Amino acid sequence: MAKVKIIQVKSTIKRPEYQKRTIVALGLGKINRTVEKEVTPQIKGMIQKVSHLVTVTEI
Repeated sequence: MAKVKIIQVKSTIKRPEYQKRTIVALGLGKINRTVEKEVTPQIKGMIQKVSHLVTVTEI
């Protein structure tokens, strides 16, 4: 499967609780933190929910 690199570029301050939990579930939590994940339907959905807080690049 394909992999993606997810970088948090914006803060979760003043964001709804579900967005904060999604960021933590992705393994992020601080600005400029980076994780690599396999692309699954669940990960795609999580990225969609917080797309305004992260940048995604394919590896």
